[in-house]
Amino acid sequence: MTLIERTFRERIVLVGVVIAPATLEEVEMSLDELALLVDTAGADVVARVVQRRDAPDAATYVGKGKAQELHEISEAVDSDTVVFDDELSPAQQRNLEKILGRTAIDRTAVILDIFAQNARTQEGKDQVELAMIRYRLPRLRGRGTALSRQGGGVGTRMGGGETKLEVDRRRLLRRMQRLEQNLKELSATRRTQRKARARGRLQTVSLVGYTNAGKSTLLNRLTDAGVLVEDRLFATLDPRTRRLQLPGGEAVLLSDTVGFIQKLPHGLVEAFKSTLEVVAESDLLVHMVDSAAPDPEAQIAAVHAVLGEIGAREVPELLAFNKVDVAPDAKRMSEAHPGSVVLSAVTGEGIDRLLATIGDRLRALADVVELIVPFERGDVVAALHREGEVLTEQHEEGATRLRARLNADGSARFRDFVVSTTPQ
Repeated sequence: MTLIERTFRERIVLVGVVIAPATLEEVEMSLDELALLVDTAGADVVARVVQRRDAPDAATYVGKGKAQELHEISEAVDSDTVVFDDELSPAQQRNLEKILGRTAIDRTAVILDIFAQNARTQEGKDQVELAMIRYRLPRLRGRGTALSRQGGGVGTRMGGGETKLEVDRRRLLRRMQRLEQNLKELSATRRTQRKARARGRLQTVSLVGYTNAGKSTLLNRLTDAGVLVEDRLFATLDPRTRRLQLPGGEAVLLSDTVGFIQKLPHGLVEAFKSTLEVVAESDLLVHMVDSAAPDPEAQIAAVHAVLGEIGAREVPELLAFNKVDVAPDAKRMSEAHPGSVVLSAVTGEGIDRLLATIGDRLRALADVVELIVPFERGDVVAALHREGEVLTEQHEEGATRLRARLNADGSARFRDFVVSTTPQ
């Protein structure tokens, strides 16, 4: 997938619509975030328009009169593209472009464009291209040769702008099938890797959170992973897993994942499911929260929505309010969420507390098991010390009696020596 190099920055008009139960304040905040997305994609916002409606217009989303007004505003500011904060249907998009005389896209197209710019691995590129094809297929109908233009721009980054590839529906479908097969094979490889890690009996912790919440910065601080860190949305897409030693001596696997966002396109979630499987299969999620964001609670809700979509909502979660160095309210926000922690991934403040809490949470997930191990099975005692947390160890006649915290796999492995189990 070749990305278009542009020597100019497009001029963008943003459009938001207030439809109950949404409020004007919520729509304005969403447009602020959309402006950041547009900037990340490499364009400039030159105007923004907000409209109140009882319901979206079926033909143009905003109504014909408002669409004509948008045309006049776009002409006045010499905009290249009009970006709508809500998803447009293919028919609405075509009708708007006829009235506006310029490209009309939605938030989904902008997010896809950013993902296309930032994908580095072949898997990431395939995932983004698959999401783009799924988004564009229903938009091919009735557009004829309009898709042969080569200009590129925000939302048109798959291949050389909108090329003949996108006109030929059959070729797109064949390409989509090939990408799906590639990702299926990569997913199988990931599952094999996870099984190998499971045999090593290391618990897994995944960093999740809103985009730009500081997950990669934390991974770098804890493991020297060398992951790209930039103060912008979706700076990193490709997952990283590193080994982390906790203060109690136990080792875990720590994974960084793609950031989430409000109105994250469903097609992207579907395309990235093989990557996000690690989240659903984790023992613990460290949910990083940007304490300096305008509305951290809304970001928490958005992350929870995506976790539900990928089947990870039931995984135990530790809320970590990041950026306490620049957000004095972080501690107050943490108090509203009992059991959470505050930290700064940049300065290191609160890191020790975070690691101790991760260890406590993981130990709380394990059962306390009492075992009797014959003296001649010193290898079993050594394995217990490696794979669990030995709480007590007493030597009796001919055997050693131990109490240890073990996860389900560990309990099963040492079941021949277990005499009692106390669930946590």
